[in-house]
Amino acid sequence: MNADVESYIGKFDEAVQGCFLNLRQLLLESVPCDVEEKLWAKLPSYYRADKFVRLIPFKDHINIEASAVAAHEWQLAGYKRTPKGMLQVYHNQDIPTKALKAIYIETLFPSSSK
Repeated sequence: MNADVESYIGKFDEAVQGCFLNLRQLLLESVPCDVEEKLWAKLPSYYRADKFVRLIPFKDHINIEASAVAAHEWQLAGYKRTPKGMLQVYHNQDIPTKALKAIYIETLFPSSSK
């Protein structure tokens, strides 16, 4: 894990850290190659060229900023979305693994998802 991201996420409680680490691991396992992990404006971000996914921790949920979220709205019933289109995964919710794998791939590798 990037040292800046590790230091940042270490400031949160165990529930936040656990949810974040699960979402991060799913992202890393979903994409076919390494992505660049870094803080952007104090937000954990994962880049491939000019494409990105952000995992933004809050005390009771993680926001996922990814361009492909809207395309999978039908798979995300029961999950909130912010006015800016970010997916909110609360710590007491199951992670929508299948949908997130597709979202991560389609966001970071848009040409491979067609």
